[in-house]
Amino acid sequence: MRVRLVLAASALLTAAVAPLAHAGGADGHPAGGHHTGGHHATDRLTAGQVRDGLFTNGLFVDAYGTVADDSTVTLSGTYRCLDDSAGPVFVSSTLVQGDRSTGIGGTRAVCDGHLHTWTNSSVVKEPAYSPGAARVEATLMQLNGTGLPLPRFLVSEKADVELR
Repeated sequence: MRVRLVLAASALLTAAVAPLAHAGGADGHPAGGHHTGGHHATDRLTAGQVRDGLFTNGLFVDAYGTVADDSTVTLSGTYRCLDDSAGPVFVSSTLVQGDRSTGIGGTRAVCDGHLHTWTNSSVVKEPAYSPGAARVEATLMQLNGTGLPLPRFLVSEKADVELR
């Protein structure tokens, strides 16, 4: 009986991971989504995101961002979160270029265990960001508690990006 349960659990896990791992599978990044690759998450699933047959929270930053003529900066990526019953979850992002660091918007997350895309935009002037190399620090954060909500950081990622 135990062998059947193990085989059934293995089959379920394989069926759940296969569609996500079609373009490379596990990439060996540490658990919790910390890495500096700036790759798109729909092409990989980290080993740390699979625990006991369940996916954990994950956050990824796309390799490219944009700077529009009006100085609007747009960053994007992919996330997965499992549970927002304790309070709303948000994807926040900070752009670092040279000695400058600015928060770039925030997106409300849908925590249903599925992959979702996020996009954060903000107009940043004086001085404006310019096309070229930059770094994004993104965080999946939950607001918990009654009264004054307290942030609970679920996962974060730092990624090198190219602004276009």
